[in-house]
Amino acid sequence: QVQLVESGGGLAQAGGSLRLSCAASGRTFRSYTMGWFRQAPGKEREFVAAITWSAGSTHYADSVKGRFTISRDNAKNTVNLQMNSLKPEDTAVYYCAARVGVTTIRNEYGYDYWGQGTQVTVSS
Repeated sequence: QVQLVESGGGLAQAGGSLRLSCAASGRTFRSYTMGWFRQAPGKEREFVAAITWSAGSTHYADSVKGRFTISRDNAKNTVNLQMNSLKPEDTAVYYCAARVGVTTIRNEYGYDYWGQGTQVTVSS
């Protein structure tokens, strides 16, 4: 069982930065692939980024590639999402998620555990 708690959301201006963190409980954190997803009002939840258990591989949605960076610290049971050059269209609730394995890593249905979400609002 893994419990996830996100933090770091808030309000930013376009072009600014925010850093999201996800704290995970559970001794097996290091064995999980970790992902970030987001859901804007009236839209479906979408993949943002993911990182494999060893941090040997990262994956990004095209819309955030080059602006967002995902990282993890297995010693601290945390995964982070550094968001730079923010745009108004990045406004959404951001969710941290965990899963075993890496197949279909961008598919939300492959993730077993979810955090409660944190709001990110980017003003123009």
